Amino acid sequence: METLKNYWKNYISAYQGLSQATWLLALVMFINQSGSMVLPFLGVYMTTILDFSLKNAGIVLSTFGIGSILGSFVGGWLTDKFGSFKIQTFSLFFSIPFYLILPFFTSFEMLCVSIFFLSFVKELFRPANSASVSYYAKPENLTRAFSLNRMALNLGYSIGPAIGGFLAAVSYNFLFYTNAVMSFIAGILFIVYFKNRKGNSPEKVISEKVEENIKKKSAYSDSKFLLFSFFIAIYAYCFFQILNTLPLFYKNVALMDEKEVGLLMAFNGIIVFLLEMALVHYAEKKFTLTANMIIGSLFCGLGFLVIIPSHMVWVLYLSIFLMSISEILIMPFASTVAVNRSTSVNRGSYMGLNGISFSAAFVTAPLIGTYIAENYGFTNLWIFNCIMIVVASIGFYFVMKKM
Repeated sequence: METLKNYWKNYISAYQGLSQATWLLALVMFINQSGSMVLPFLGVYMTTILDFSLKNAGIVLSTFGIGSILGSFVGGWLTDKFGSFKIQTFSLFFSIPFYLILPFFTSFEMLCVSIFFLSFVKELFRPANSASVSYYAKPENLTRAFSLNRMALNLGYSIGPAIGGFLAAVSYNFLFYTNAVMSFIAGILFIVYFKNRKGNSPEKVISEKVEENIKKKSAYSDSKFLLFSFFIAIYAYCFFQILNTLPLFYKNVALMDEKEVGLLMAFNGIIVFLLEMALVHYAEKKFTLTANMIIGSLFCGLGFLVIIPSHMVWVLYLSIFLMSISEILIMPFASTVAVNRSTSVNRGSYMGLNGISFSAAFVTAPLIGTYIAENYGFTNLWIFNCIMIVVASIGFYFVMKKM
C-alpha cells in the first residue's frame, strides 16, 4: 500500500512545473496520434485484403521508412530556417489529402509512391514538434516535458489501434478517413493556441546567442552524436518490429483476429500512459542518462526473448509490457541527449537527426524482419533482434561515456 502511495506521489509530482504550452503541445500530439491507426494494420491490410506477399508488404512498409527519414532530415532543416510553428502546421494539414486518396491505390507500385509521400509529409512534424517542446519547456523540466509529449502520443496510440481494430473489421477504408479527420482537428487546435505565442527560458537563449559562433555546427558534423544516433537506429530497428512483423506474427502465427491485434497493440499505449511520467521522474533522479539507455534497450531484448518458447496470449502481453518499459526509458532520454548536445541555433538539425535514427527503423525493420521471418521463421527473427539489442547496449555504454 505504501509503495502504491509513493508511486502516485511521484506520478503527481512529475506533472508539477510543466507550462501550459507544454500541455497544449501534448494535447495536439494526442489528437493527431489518436488518428494514427493506419501503420499498425498496414501490413495486415496488404497481406489479407490486397493479397501481397510478405516480401512486397515489407517493401511497401520500408517506403514509409524512407519517407520518414527524408521527412526528418528536411523537417529539421526547415525548422531551423522557418521555425517550428510553420512546419507543424504544414505537416498536419498537408497529410490530410494523402490519407483520403490512399484507399484508391491498391497496386504495389502506387501504394509504394503514396505511402512514401504520406510518411514524408507526416514526418516533417516530428523534429518541429520536438523543437517546440524544448522551446516552451523550462530547462529543469525538459525530460519530463518530452515524457508528457510522448505520454500523449502513447495514449493516442493506445486509443488509435483499439478503435482501428474495430474499424478494420468493418472496412479498412475507415482507418484512412479517420486519420484525415484527426489530423484536421489537431491542426486547428495547434493554430488557435500557438500562433504568435512566445516561449520560455530567455536566459538560456541569451547564453546560447553568446556561444553562437562557437556552436553553430550541424548535428551531422558531430561525430559522437552521429555514433550515438547509429546505436539508436539499431535499437529502433528492434523496437519498431512492434509496428510491422509483430502484428503479422500475431495474425499468422498466434492466429489473432484484427480486434485482438488492435487490443494487444493498444496495451502498449496504455502501459506507457500509466507509467511513463512517474517512471521517468524516478529514473532521471536515480540513474544516469547512460544507465537509462542501457537498461531501456535490454528490456526490449527481453520482450523478444519471452516469445521465443511460447506465443500464449499472456506471454504476448508480457512481451508488450517489457517493450513498453523499454520505450519509456529510451525515447524521452534520447531526446534529452539531442537537446543537451544542441543550441537554439542548431536544435532543428539535432532533433531531425534524432528523428532520422528512429525513422531508419521504418526501412530496416520491415525489410529485414519480413525477409528473416519468410525465409528462416519468426523464432530466428526474435533471436537476431536479441543479438542486435546487445550490440546497441554495448554501443550506448561506450559512446555515451565519451559524450
